[in-house]
Amino acid sequence: MARDGDINEPTREFPDYPTSESLRDRAGGSPDPDPGPGAPASGGGAARGLLWVLGAAALAVVVLLGVQATGLLPDFRNPFAKEQTDRSQPPLLKSIRDLSRYVAAEGNFQVVVDVQNDRRNVPDFLLNERTLFVGAGRVEAYVDFTKIADGAVVVSEDGKTAEIKLPAPQLGETDLDMDKSYVFAEQRGLINRLNDLVAGDPNRQQQVYKLAEDRITAAARDSGLTARAEENTRKMLEGLLRSLGYEKVTVTYTAP
Repeated sequence: MARDGDINEPTREFPDYPTSESLRDRAGGSPDPDPGPGAPASGGGAARGLLWVLGAAALAVVVLLGVQATGLLPDFRNPFAKEQTDRSQPPLLKSIRDLSRYVAAEGNFQVVVDVQNDRRNVPDFLLNERTLFVGAGRVEAYVDFTKIADGAVVVSEDGKTAEIKLPAPQLGETDLDMDKSYVFAEQRGLINRLNDLVAGDPNRQQQVYKLAEDRITAAARDSGLTARAEENTRKMLEGLLRSLGYEKVTVTYTAP
């Protein structure tokens, strides 16, 4: 049986219970004891070390970029960058032709070509080729001065009147502008697509281009472009000859 003096001493069976003084000590907190020589570093030291590492890395990057900007280091390039090799042959001059024509007018045209090639009694999903092409081109109207006949220019004795007879203006070839022309839509059957995979035709669109050129040429004939060329050529010659002292200038055209 325990003695009266030992009744408040803690034992293994009866551990010490908290008192009011111990609870106040826990609530108020006590300063941490000094870490021993083998204790880990505090949180502030780890943060300072991380800042040093980040600063050193940033300084290394700045130094590397500065040295590369000076050209002392080779340029770092993408090893898988796209490269283009030009194996084209040099241009070959085949002929030179002197031009003696006055381009008096020019027309710019746009045409929509919708052409389809198929076979009878064959479904379109098997064999069909339909192309919707938007073609843009220009046509020049000019007067060929090399066709001026002898005696076509008549000047009066007093040098105040001049009569000029010119050949009728004519239209040049249609120049299809491929930068402004494009295929708007295209439908091809299964057999057509398989044929492209086996033996593609690089000139497959030539028929569409030819149709666009023919329609632009026909539109230029009906546009009054040659009449505009006649008027512009007449005004040009009248202004030129009047500046040379001729008071009356007459320009006529021969039948085409």
